[in-house]
Amino acid sequence: MSARKQSTARSRSHSRGSGQAKRGLWGGRFGDGPTESLRRIGDSLHFDRRIVDQDLRGSAAHARMLGAQGIIPKRDARKIVAELGRMRRELVKGTLVVEGADEDIHSWIERTLTERIGDAGAKLHTARSRNDQVATAFRLWLREETETLDLAIAGLMEALVSQAEEVLGIVVPAYTHLQRGQPTLLSHQLLAYVEMLARDRSRFADQVRRMNECPLGAGATTGVPYPVDRAATATELGFARPTANSMDTVADRDFAAEWLAAASILAVHVSRLAEDVCLWASSEWNLLELGDSVSTGSSIMPQKRNPDGAELARGKAGRVVGHLMALLTTMKGLPLTYDRDLQEDKEGLFDALDTVTACVDVMADTLRMSRFRAESAEDLLHGGHLLATELADFLVGEGIPFRHAHEAVGAVVQVAEGSGLDLSDLTADEIAAIDARFTGCETALDFRAAVDRRDHKGGTATRRVKAATRAWRRRLG
Repeated sequence: MSARKQSTARSRSHSRGSGQAKRGLWGGRFGDGPTESLRRIGDSLHFDRRIVDQDLRGSAAHARMLGAQGIIPKRDARKIVAELGRMRRELVKGTLVVEGADEDIHSWIERTLTERIGDAGAKLHTARSRNDQVATAFRLWLREETETLDLAIAGLMEALVSQAEEVLGIVVPAYTHLQRGQPTLLSHQLLAYVEMLARDRSRFADQVRRMNECPLGAGATTGVPYPVDRAATATELGFARPTANSMDTVADRDFAAEWLAAASILAVHVSRLAEDVCLWASSEWNLLELGDSVSTGSSIMPQKRNPDGAELARGKAGRVVGHLMALLTTMKGLPLTYDRDLQEDKEGLFDALDTVTACVDVMADTLRMSRFRAESAEDLLHGGHLLATELADFLVGEGIPFRHAHEAVGAVVQVAEGSGLDLSDLTADEIAAIDARFTGCETALDFRAAVDRRDHKGGTATRRVKAATRAWRRRLG
């Protein structure tokens, strides 16, 4: 045989794999195992091991139901449930480790169980498919991890409320178009992020309610030909009810996409907060002094204090949004019901959860470990003609239509800028000298008074912000 033919034969032999290679739970009608390339692209044990505890619990509930319904002998069901519980305990202790050549966590559980208790373990998969099995474990895992994320979001909200309480007397510019617009309480701005995060928590809660249905019993796609008690397994696993349509059940990844959508919006909110922190900590703003433990230095510029946590939180938002786009793209053309493409639902979501949780945590730490500078806030007020709207509103109070008042104030601003001054640098008399209609405008030239005139629900008036801060403190505990 020529060297070329020998090489080709070796290549083909290697790519076919051995007939003794593991063929997974599906290999009964196959004479040979999958190629290395198919295993490399298809095996998921390296990431779906993350749902092992949920899969073990779902399997125990399923086995208990099989025994109760007489689908398998009760003694076998008891052996299965007992051994699955032992495996859970050993995994926690570290005496059992998820490893091996199994293609996924479901195969690993069934193989390990059967090795330990024999043929009784092989009965676990009765009246069940990996399609409804994985959907159940994934929903359980996502429901529980969302509870942990919710606590992290509450922690960030608490950090914001604590800062709002601390800086209640500080007035800063409110920006539109990144231009100074009107004076506001810094606490009011911090509480704006609390409102955003509260909506994030409500989105996750809504999503969990919608996905809190148990897939077990859907089988591969059309249900199972056994007298299963779907309500029993749903109740044992803490689901509100079984799913309503077996085909939808195994094809559905709306719950994962919806979770990623909520996570993407959360990541965007955290990114916006991070952007504000970067601005506040800049030399130009000088408003926020970053704590040593939540900032980093430069390898070449010894004076630097960099907001790396905030910058990374801002940058990682795109990663979370990308996972949402990836899953939606995967789902968009799939025919009913289950297709292997849906294996792509987990890695991105796992990473999105880790990423968004880390971003929430680092921003909470950044706020807790940093302090705002009241003196810098005062400096920021004297620039950008922040009192222009106050002067216009003064004229409105004198009976002048707002559009005419707006034009009159614009003329005063032009005069001030021509002299290199800010409106706050001018006295009431100097403004009245420009336009006599401003006579008596002293009350419009006070930043604190401007803030407190916004005395309505949702406004920046001190008493309103105090009330909002107290309300959030009560809600957060």
